[in-house]
Amino acid sequence: MARTNGKSEVEPEEIDAEHELPAADSEEEQATVESVASRPAGGELQKLTAERDALLDRMARMQADFENARKRAAKEQQDFREYAAADTIKGLLPVLDSFERALQASAGEKSELRSGVELIYKQLQDALTKLGLRAIPAKGEPFDPHLHEAVEMVETTAVADHQILEELQRGYKLKDRLLRPAMVRVARNSKH
Repeated sequence: MARTNGKSEVEPEEIDAEHELPAADSEEEQATVESVASRPAGGELQKLTAERDALLDRMARMQADFENARKRAAKEQQDFREYAAADTIKGLLPVLDSFERALQASAGEKSELRSGVELIYKQLQDALTKLGLRAIPAKGEPFDPHLHEAVEMVETTAVADHQILEELQRGYKLKDRLLRPAMVRVARNSKH
């Protein structure tokens, strides 16, 4: 293998003599040819400038679209991570309801079984609270259609109009997202 100085050597048969430009006759002629070649005509210059501006504008819009798509994808991924457990937790809500009903049914008794059920209920509540589950306050609160589902309107003069009288089923939020609205009975007071 022959040693070279790092420059490529051009074989004589690789040079395309037909497409080579002839050398300029004088320096003056060469300068004139270069200045004319480098300067497009006025109309052509405007056309090229407008084309360049349009391409730059298009590139800027595409970059902005790409950046927006990237941010949207990152937000969707973050939301997915935060609320991935929502379906699983939603499936556990009837279990919480059953525990509450069991504890209400045996409210007067003191037994080891009741103590065990209370302990399991508390552990389940604590685990779900760590995941971001919060109960929606209902009884005694003003009715909010975003958080409560009115099952019945009850005529009464004992409390203010649109006050929640009774919670039939507890509602829950996961972080800031509503999982299940609270099912409630709402007061209707025509005097207020």
